[in-house]
Amino acid sequence: MAAQVIDGKAEAATLRGKIAQEVARLRDKITPGLAVVLVGQNPASEVYVKSKAKAVQEAGMRAFDHKLPETTSEKDLLALVAKLNADPAVNGILVQLPLPSQIDSQKVIAALDPAKDVDGFHPVNVGKLSSGLRALVPCTPLGCVMLAKTVHKSLAGMDAVVIGRSNIVGKPVAQLLLAENATVTIAHSKTKDLPATCRRADLLVAAIGKAEFVRKDWIKPGATVIDVGINRVPGEGGKSKIVGDVAADAKETAGALTPVPGGVGPMTIACLLLNTLRAACAQNNLEPPL
Repeated sequence: MAAQVIDGKAEAATLRGKIAQEVARLRDKITPGLAVVLVGQNPASEVYVKSKAKAVQEAGMRAFDHKLPETTSEKDLLALVAKLNADPAVNGILVQLPLPSQIDSQKVIAALDPAKDVDGFHPVNVGKLSSGLRALVPCTPLGCVMLAKTVHKSLAGMDAVVIGRSNIVGKPVAQLLLAENATVTIAHSKTKDLPATCRRADLLVAAIGKAEFVRKDWIKPGATVIDVGINRVPGEGGKSKIVGDVAADAKETAGALTPVPGGVGPMTIACLLLNTLRAACAQNNLEPPL
C-alpha cells in the first residue's frame, strides 16, 4: 500500500490563511512588518526572497526589502541591522544566507535583536529553545513538526530519528521533538550502522543534504518520513530536477511522507510569517494568537 503523501502546500496555505485572518483582526493595534536583507545575486536566494515578499504582502503584513550589492562590507551590513533593530515598524528581520565571503555570518546573526530574529538563529533564541523556554525557532524545523502532527495527533513517546546535526535544521528539530515528548536520536555521517538506526524510527526526519540518500529498506514499515532535502540532480533531456534526501521508492515502505518539492518548503515560508506575527505580538505585549 502506497504511503500517505503529506501535502505541504495545502497545510501551508491553511496556516497562511489563519495568519492573514489574525493580521486583519489585529490591524487596529499593529501591522506586522518583516525586513528581508539580501546581499549579492545568488539565484536561489533571489527566488526564495521573492516568494517570501509575495507571501508577506498576501498575509497583509508590511514588507521591507533591502537588496545590497555583492561588495557590501560587513560594517555596512551591521549598520543596516542596527537601523532595523531600532525601527519600531520592523518586527522581524531576516538576513538571507549565505552571505559573501567578506562578511562573518555569525557576527551578523549575533547583531540581530533576538526579539526580531524570525529565523531563530540568534544564540539567545537557540539557548531558549534548548532550555524549553518560549522563543523564536527556526522556520524549517517548526514546519517539520507541524507536518508530522498532521499525521499524529501527539508525538509523545514516538521514537524519532533525525539525520543531520546542522544548526539550521538537525539540532533545532531535535529540540522541538523533545518538547513534544518524543524520544529523539540525532544521527549523522559518523553514526555506526545508520540504516539500522533509521529502521527503528516511528518518525524519521531526513536533513542530511544528500540526494536520495535514504533508501526504502532504511525505513520502518508504516513510519512517518519528513524529507527536508532540496537537491538538484540531472533529469531528462539535460534538464535538472529537484529531489529530496529520501529515495522515491520510500513510499513503498513509509506510512506517510512529505514530497519534494511541495512538502517542507512551503511550510518554511508559512512559518516565517507565523514567527513574524508572534514577534510583533510579543513586542506589543499582546498574546500570540497562533
